[in-house]
Amino acid sequence: MRVPRRSCYFSGLLRIQGRHVRAARALLNWTQSELARKADVAHGTIKKLERYNGAIKMRHDTVMRILECHQRAGVEFLNEGSPGVRLKPKAPRRKK
Repeated sequence: MRVPRRSCYFSGLLRIQGRHVRAARALLNWTQSELARKADVAHGTIKKLERYNGAIKMRHDTVMRILECHQRAGVEFLNEGSPGVRLKPKAPRRKK
């Protein structure tokens, strides 16, 4: 069975493109190799995803590992109005 080529991946209602992964990685100041190691995917997978903006065949669980790795590190993927990424706001500290 052939998998259709897509320009983006969908995780629930979230639309993810290679540029989002690249921007999220930049927010964390991670190299492609660091992301690959932390997400437990091949370095070439990260390169392809970012270079082709998601228009490659890729398993859903691989994309989810990459997204979850970013989310654990504090990155939030947005899909409001214009899709993007940002660091999650930190909770205000309570005074003692």
